Amino acid sequence: MDVNFRITEGDKTRVQIFSGVVIAKRGVGLSAAFTVRRISYGEGLERVFPLHSPLIESVVVTKKGQARRAKLYYLRERTGKKATKVDERIEQEQNGKDGVVQETASAE
Repeated sequence: MDVNFRITEGDKTRVQIFSGVVIAKRGVGLSAAFTVRRISYGEGLERVFPLHSPLIESVVVTKKGQARRAKLYYLRERTGKKATKVDERIEQEQNGKDGVVQETASAE
């Protein structure tokens, strides 16, 4: 996920992209927030973004995954490619499972 976040340095503002894996979502309504984790120069960085912050320009979902946990805190102990690996969600076709088209008998 890419979070485009507006940063003010002195009198200038710019948009900085923070890309990583969403490891947690919390809160409801205006107090909702999500935590994004990324690996930068071998060091893990986590940042908590308020969901309704006016400083967030946009949130772009780059890859979807499926986990069996609500919070992915176990990724903190992992290193390398395993630290960002979440099972990718496989989209099934709308006609049926495993891409098999189901036939319906029509009354004639």
